[in-house]
Amino acid sequence: MNLDNSNLANTKPPLRDWLLSDAPASPRQAFWGLWYRRARRFARNPLSMAGLLVLVVLLLVALLAPWIATHDPLAQVLADRLQPIGSAGHWLGTDQLGRDIFSRVVYGSRLTLVIAMLVLVIVVPIGLLIGVVAGYFGGWVDTVLMRVTDIALAFPKIVLALAFAAAMGPGVVNAVIAISITAWPAYARLARAETLKVVESDYIHAARLQGASHARILWRYITPLCMSSVIVRATLDMAGIILTVAGLGFLGLGAQPPSPEWGFMVASGRNVLVDAWWVATVPGIAILIVSLAFNLLGDGLRDVFDPRHAD
Repeated sequence: MNLDNSNLANTKPPLRDWLLSDAPASPRQAFWGLWYRRARRFARNPLSMAGLLVLVVLLLVALLAPWIATHDPLAQVLADRLQPIGSAGHWLGTDQLGRDIFSRVVYGSRLTLVIAMLVLVIVVPIGLLIGVVAGYFGGWVDTVLMRVTDIALAFPKIVLALAFAAAMGPGVVNAVIAISITAWPAYARLARAETLKVVESDYIHAARLQGASHARILWRYITPLCMSSVIVRATLDMAGIILTVAGLGFLGLGAQPPSPEWGFMVASGRNVLVDAWWVATVPGIAILIVSLAFNLLGDGLRDVFDPRHAD
């Protein structure tokens, strides 16, 4: 049987071989090949995959809360107060006001994720801006910005967050602001360190010689190189942010009743901890699982983006 050599020459390689090619023929092939290698490296870590699975489930629960919850999370039925786990119609029991704990945990995932994401949306751009500007310009700009950052880092984050939350008053918005004020310095220091690595690189000098403005160099060339480290840091910080949110809620400085916030749920259950342990334990376990999942995911991403690890 004769084969047409021209047809063999025009046959495209399988997708896997195309992605793993050591000599990519286009920037698009190089881009997707890099991310395919990173995905394979991440998938080989079972703990990171477990963390990712937990967070995907959490996101789905938050999005589908109206269909997953079995009761109105705010509905009070005093006749059903302090029902134990496994009670008819209440899988995880009820609290002191007869509210279904399962439904409150489900809706609480929405509030916890929204607060944590709002904090990241605020602190990541601020930290990146301060860090790359300080590292790029150096001199007195670097000195002033880093001394301000050092002052912010000198205070314990949770204590500073409590102070700002107490000064501004309780509430979700004030909690987001209080946590954001304490969280940006770490991103600024990280972005500055990454900028100092590349600011004297040949391609940065070439961009200057071609007439690129400072803003273009910062936005087009330096900031993208800082993003991988910032993403890893943000993922790891999510656990701490969730714990801080829960801490503020526990002290009554976060979301206010009757909002189903996990920290406030733990606080409300401490008075009946001996007789109805599930009221505080169930939301506490939710906080533990989500925080652990973010830590596992962050560890996996740190290995993926580490340039010392390669296939």
